[in-house]
Amino acid sequence: MSSERLLAGRRRLSHAGKETVCAGTLNPVTISVMLQTLESRGTQEAASSFPAQYLKAFRFMLLARVLDEKMAGLYRAGKIQGGVFLGRGQEALSVALGLALRKGDVFAPLIRDGAGRLAFGEPVLDAVRTYLGSALGPMRGRDGNVHRGRPRQGLLPMISHLGAMISVVNGALMARRFQKLDGCVGAASIGDGATSTGSFHEGLNQAAVERLPLVLVVANNQYAYSTPNDRQFACEDLMDKAIGYGIPAHRVDGTDLEDCLRVLAMVVAQVRAGGGPQMVVGRLLRLTGHAEHDPGHYVDPQLKKSPLGRDCLTAAEERLLREGWANADAIRALRQQVVQEVSEAVATAQREPAPDPYKENWCALSSAHLIDVFEVPSLTSPP
Repeated sequence: MSSERLLAGRRRLSHAGKETVCAGTLNPVTISVMLQTLESRGTQEAASSFPAQYLKAFRFMLLARVLDEKMAGLYRAGKIQGGVFLGRGQEALSVALGLALRKGDVFAPLIRDGAGRLAFGEPVLDAVRTYLGSALGPMRGRDGNVHRGRPRQGLLPMISHLGAMISVVNGALMARRFQKLDGCVGAASIGDGATSTGSFHEGLNQAAVERLPLVLVVANNQYAYSTPNDRQFACEDLMDKAIGYGIPAHRVDGTDLEDCLRVLAMVVAQVRAGGGPQMVVGRLLRLTGHAEHDPGHYVDPQLKKSPLGRDCLTAAEERLLREGWANADAIRALRQQVVQEVSEAVATAQREPAPDPYKENWCALSSAHLIDVFEVPSLTSPP
């Protein structure tokens, strides 16, 4: 689909979405009931109202932002070992992907995909426990704080190497194919820097040849750590890279929640229907340094002043108020809810024990029953 047709389709959908809006401004009680209904039903019917879907996405974005800010504060207070990587400015693209997926899919998030993780079903407590090193967390306090996940639920723990998760998602999709499980989608998130790696080429080439149901989302936040786009790739647009693999590509405004929601929903639906792998490139700006230890002084001030520097969370809130989908009191109530949720999770994790190296059954593999399979016989042991 050409970018012109894609944009035209989005405008038509946007207009149709606006026509369904009821008159009046939603109050905090109405919004709370609406969100509870969406969570309890968990169906396409429950989220068919675009304002309701937009509001649900906004809540996940807000929750991710508050969680990030809390983790950043704990890092500065010396309570967190390792780095803290914030998703500020990338929440709209991330949440749209998480909401487009469903149970049974595979999701390989990136370090700034807090909103997408939450939308896909990751509990806040999982994130907090991993950051604070709780032995009760999904990684039992044994891995880096962003390398967390629950593979049985389709949420893959991230590998730090750029682009490496594409092939991991491919493997999960191939396994489902061998098991004759149809209707599954695999999504991998990468940054612009990852498109310059061999892992990107090998993974995307495999997905294209095998026609795997892969959705590859590239968050082009203009910098690979401190390396700007013009020192990373010579093509005019990262969408151009998809041509060499014979797959469709789509451009999305990563600062516009509506654009992200509609394009990601469309792409995931096409891939799920057997359309083969597709790539989505979100243009945005990382509104922070690479991590909390990086002040990001290298970012061009003109980029911050450009449309790319727009805060997607602020823009989404302004849209809610402008359309009358929520009022200021309702948004304040939502913020209080998510702040309380994060605070309770932190209080819980801080009371929990850290791993005891003397009691822990340390294994190279997460599944103890697989150890015998990979055990190497001793050279001195009898045959």
